[in-house]
Amino acid sequence: MKAITTLINAQSLSTLMHSEPNRLLVLDCSHDLAKPAAGRQAYGAAHIPGAHFIALDDTLSGEMTGKNGRHPLPDRAELVQAMRLLSADDDTQIVAYDNAGGMYAARLWWLMRWLGHNAVAVLDGGIQSWQAAGLPVSDQPSVAPQKGSFSAHPPLVGTVNYADVKANITTQRHLLIDARGADRYRGENETLDPIGGHIPGAVNHVFRSNLEENGLFKTPEALRATFTGIIGKRSGADIIMQCGSGVSACHNLLAFEVAGIPGALLYPGSWSEWCTQEGAEIATGP
Repeated sequence: MKAITTLINAQSLSTLMHSEPNRLLVLDCSHDLAKPAAGRQAYGAAHIPGAHFIALDDTLSGEMTGKNGRHPLPDRAELVQAMRLLSADDDTQIVAYDNAGGMYAARLWWLMRWLGHNAVAVLDGGIQSWQAAGLPVSDQPSVAPQKGSFSAHPPLVGTVNYADVKANITTQRHLLIDARGADRYRGENETLDPIGGHIPGAVNHVFRSNLEENGLFKTPEALRATFTGIIGKRSGADIIMQCGSGVSACHNLLAFEVAGIPGALLYPGSWSEWCTQEGAEIATGP
């Protein structure tokens, strides 16, 4: 089976579930930042048959220290073990989905690539597109058939840290793209972090702008046209993606891959780390 590495539609996933059930792992990443228990509740009410629930605040994030953001990266070894317990092997095709336009599924997509696993895709349109296609859902929990042999390999993605982003304010080597809503970027209506505003020099591209009104990703051509207007002649390697806590930034990273602009970097700590650092510069307004 050829690896699917960005998006998969509902009908293709359904076909894969019937043709390659032993090489497929479907993960429900549904979540709500304001109501952390809502994702598991949504999974319990209706999920793709055979899908396993995986929690942003647990498996897909590490321990918070108060200075490393709201969703720091998990420990690599612990994430590998979690994937093994879900029966993943190194040749498993992983498909992630959620109920939020791919915001949380993209985090898992990026994390798998961080572990060096290329065969990972996001269900375009999430659980909504699955149901809209008339495909079945279940309210019964899924059980992993056996422990897998999943292992970590060299990362397929890159990251930067606070010091790198701080230095970039002076060097302007990279263009920083903030995926948060425009109001939070401007420093207004901040409800998740202690201070509002944005990192100096960052430009705003709200992750939901990557989607059509029906919740599906825009075409590669449309995405590329939008991103070219933002980044000019820069390559993906010249871009740093950030957001509030390193989650919705992954949606922009996925959209860049779909658009054929690979290589952008992630600032995992993002604004929630930045705003807690002593002496960090803060910008407000457009």
